[in-house]
Amino acid sequence: MVQVKAIKAFSDNYIWCLTTEQNNQAWVVDPGQSAPVLEHLAQHNLTLGGILITHHHYDHTDGVAQLVKQYPNIAVYGPSNSPFEGITTPLNEGDTVSVLSIPFEIIATPGHTLDHICYINDALAFTGDTLFSGGCGRLFEGSPEQMWHSFNKLRALPSDCKVYCTHEYTQANLAFAKAVEPRNPELLAYSEQVDKLRKDDEISLPSTIGQELKINPFMRSNLPNITESLPKEYCLVTKNNEPWENFASLRKFKDNF
Repeated sequence: MVQVKAIKAFSDNYIWCLTTEQNNQAWVVDPGQSAPVLEHLAQHNLTLGGILITHHHYDHTDGVAQLVKQYPNIAVYGPSNSPFEGITTPLNEGDTVSVLSIPFEIIATPGHTLDHICYINDALAFTGDTLFSGGCGRLFEGSPEQMWHSFNKLRALPSDCKVYCTHEYTQANLAFAKAVEPRNPELLAYSEQVDKLRKDDEISLPSTIGQELKINPFMRSNLPNITESLPKEYCLVTKNNEPWENFASLRKFKDNF
C-alpha cells in the first residue's frame, strides 16, 4: 500500500511524497523547493524515483532542476502543453502513469492555468491548485466554464477518494465557504475540526471528494441556491443559471473576499 506524507515547503506548500514499505524509493509531487525533499530523503534513507508536476508555477517546479542534478536518471512527468521546460515525460488526458506499481490516470483540469493536470485513481487524487479543501485555485489563465468542467471530472471520483492539494489554505477557504453557506451543518462541523488541527500546527489534509461535495461551495455550484447569500454585485444573473455561472459568481466573490 502506498503511503503519502507531506513535505513542507515555502510558507504553506506541501510537496507530497509517495512511498511503499516494499522498497526505499520515493516519488514527489510538485517540488517547489529541492532542499526539503533532499532532507526528507536523507532522513528516511530514501532514493528519488520520479517527479510528478501538475502545472508550471514556480512554487510547484523550482526544485526540479536541483533534484534532477542529484538524481540524473529520474523522469519528470508533467503536462504536455506546459511552458515549464523541465518535463521529460509529457502527459495528456487519458494517459496513465505507474507510480510504485500503482496506476494514476491523467485528467486535464484547465482553469487555474491552461496546462494544469491532476493525477487520479479511485483512492488518491493529487489536485495541485485546481481543487483545495473548501476552495479552488484562482483563475489566472482559464475561464470559470473551463474550471467547472474540470471540477466535474473530480466530482465524479469515489466519495472516499483522498484529495491531496498543494497548499494549506483550508481555514481561509472555510471562512469564505461559511459566508456562502452560513447554515451548512457539515461545513460548520468541518470548520471546527480544521481549527483544532491548525491550532496544534497539524495539517488539514487530505480531504476527500465526499467531504468536499458537502462543504466546498465551488464543488456545490450545481445547487440552484448556492449564490443566494452573495452580495448582488458578484452574482452573474442569466436566464439559464448554469452551474458554471454559479461557479463564476463564487469565484468573483472569493477574489474580493
